[in-house]
Amino acid sequence: MGDQLTTEIIEKTKARADTENEITVATQLGDLGIYSLELSEIMLDIEEAYDSEIVLDTAEARNKPSNVDDIVEATRPLIAANE
Repeated sequence: MGDQLTTEIIEKTKARADTENEITVATQLGDLGIYSLELSEIMLDIEEAYDSEIVLDTAEARNKPSNVDDIVEATRPLIAANE
């Protein structure tokens, strides 16, 4: 878990979350009050931080992330492709 991307996504998720509890990669997004709008905002935050455009196709969008690790794993290759 300890890489920079994971840490930054946890921090960006925490900023949008409706909780004071600790957030880990296993934390369920629904438990944080993170739904479509908040998830979109987190993705925009990541885009700004990495000066990248993250485009998810329809198939990826249907497989909505359910926890923080899902965001990390969906984002990692997209950021790498833009480097």
